[in-house]
Amino acid sequence: MTTQHRHRRRDRSEVPARAGYGHLRHPFAPQGTFSEDEVAAMHDTALRVLENLGIRVLLDEARALYRAGGAIVDDSAQMVRIGREMVEAALATAPRSIRLRAADPGHEQRFEPGALLLEAGSGCPNVTDRLRGRRAGSRETYVETLRLQQSFDVIHMHGPSAEPQDVPTDLRHYALMEDQLTNCTKPLFVYARGRGQVEQSFEMIRLARNLDEAAFQDGVWATTVINSNSPRQLDVPMARGIIDFARAGQLSLITPFCLAGAMAPVTMAGALVLQHAEALAGITLAQLARPGAPVAYGGFASNVDMKSGAPAFGTPEHIRANLGSGQLARHIGLPWRSASGAASNVADAQGAQETVMALWGALLAQATVTIHAAGWLEGGLTFGYEKFIIDIEALQTVAELCRKAPADMAALAYDAIAEVEPGGHFFAAQHTMERYQTAFYAPLVADLSNHGQWRENGSLTADQRATAIWQRVLADFTPPAACEGVAERLAPYLAEGRRRGGVAPEG
Repeated sequence: MTTQHRHRRRDRSEVPARAGYGHLRHPFAPQGTFSEDEVAAMHDTALRVLENLGIRVLLDEARALYRAGGAIVDDSAQMVRIGREMVEAALATAPRSIRLRAADPGHEQRFEPGALLLEAGSGCPNVTDRLRGRRAGSRETYVETLRLQQSFDVIHMHGPSAEPQDVPTDLRHYALMEDQLTNCTKPLFVYARGRGQVEQSFEMIRLARNLDEAAFQDGVWATTVINSNSPRQLDVPMARGIIDFARAGQLSLITPFCLAGAMAPVTMAGALVLQHAEALAGITLAQLARPGAPVAYGGFASNVDMKSGAPAFGTPEHIRANLGSGQLARHIGLPWRSASGAASNVADAQGAQETVMALWGALLAQATVTIHAAGWLEGGLTFGYEKFIIDIEALQTVAELCRKAPADMAALAYDAIAEVEPGGHFFAAQHTMERYQTAFYAPLVADLSNHGQWRENGSLTADQRATAIWQRVLADFTPPAACEGVAERLAPYLAEGRRRGGVAPEG
């Protein structure tokens, strides 16, 4: 095998198909950063927070459920104090393994400890790419980012990567669901923005997938993220979302967003105590609404820059928070949601480093799903097209580690070692020739050529190479076969909903 052959240039317009990354399990033993005694103390302190200090719950219906379950409720102050026996009962009924349904059965997942699921950056009001610059998210860019998610099987669940700001909020849930259902076949996301929007989103899923109520509740067809208002507050749409998703048999990822030094204590142990208390309060509410409801523990703790107050990601504190969150999730026995992310404004070395370091924190903590794993910039304010592609490279590298490396007699390569003389090379060895085409991961973005060849090929940087990749992915995209007929089934429902003016978000 010649050096020229080894460094042959791959046409960057040919995006290699990636198969085999659709169902991953964690390849490494879980790591921790606190002792078992310290984790137990965090759990106990979180229970004391709920028992003695309580949590403010703004939704009357939620406070009524807590009261019926045995909590001490002060309606005038909207405060709820939750006994540890209530929490223990909720943890006993919360499921450990959840079936995530999908239009394509090949994209179904088991949401359980040990599973490794990845989701793109979500909830961004803006988008950016090298060709069109930074701009507000639109319905066009929402569709584009959905298609990018659909095109790489290392992304396992859909998220609202770039929310369409050009669609009024009363009508936005129609666009969010219609575009997912007509372009995607992976587990779906639904915003919890009030009962009316949630119920209509569920109805659109049933119509699109030809599901009756029993089939809709046979596994999880929709997932939402519930963010408490740290410190110690659960607002109306979030509390309503927990209740509505629980009663419909759909999955809530209960995720406090605790930034140490701002909405949480400055110590990481204190921030994790607050996160744990708020997550346990949400999990308890879900089980009060419907025992056995699918629910997951969520952890998205990091720190802020104490000079500016801006959120930071990929920091030592973020990694430590991921490791500690994994320990707390294992302590209560539930699957859990983590997050990567980047504070960088562009797809540069800072952004890549922040995302990869946070990703490794989630990986070593054995997060069941890691959200914001590809494309997230500016602490979630912007979804970057080049950033998404560069992050996909990192995710596919992690996915390769989930595959067991062969170590049988042939892989041990005794005959190959015997064949090559001391001081020789293995390029032309029979063992190499039989395996070289599939032996190593073929990079999506990385350029492994030498400096001279790199210059001859245009001296392209990683973000420049990523531009050509996302362009080709979008140009070649065809909606999957499972999406055929969905637009026609949804059309009458959507026309009537829009004629009526939609449904306002609940605040």
